[in-house]
Amino acid sequence: MSARFRFCPRCATPLADGDIDGRTRQYCPACGFVHYRNPLPVAGCVVALDGGVVLIRRGGEPRRGYWALPAGYVECDETVEEAARRETREECGLDVELLGLLGVYSFVHPTEPRAGIGLYYLARRVGGRLAPGDDAVEARVFAPAEIPGELAFSSHTAAIAAWHDAPHGLILR
Repeated sequence: MSARFRFCPRCATPLADGDIDGRTRQYCPACGFVHYRNPLPVAGCVVALDGGVVLIRRGGEPRRGYWALPAGYVECDETVEEAARRETREECGLDVELLGLLGVYSFVHPTEPRAGIGLYYLARRVGGRLAPGDDAVEARVFAPAEIPGELAFSSHTAAIAAWHDAPHGLILR
């Protein structure tokens, strides 16, 4: 989902609300544009390192100060896999190899009119140095028993649960 438009992005006519395809949607009565509020894709990694998992402490909103996986929105010129690697490098300084998809989770932002689909990969470090990056104030490895009880996003909690429930061979050094 995205913010509501006031005017048509094609012809600048004020938008109206109407029943389109069984849902109330914004549309342009002049040119027929329909504003479909679709979820945005997010990609991230559960980086298994030293018997634990890498988390970053968020430096910005939403959920400033909470621990989270390195993750972020997929850009239109990259694959989901490229985005997962890029976000990990940007947020915690690690270059990673993706080992497999841990899960796909839908989420709705609780205070804003937006939603997303999170794709989280199991990854292992192949380079770089663990350090907080552009959206983080701290980055560290948490042993399974030390992972904070409340993470920034429910999709991160679900991805870590998938990692935790995976065969022990997936806990990498």
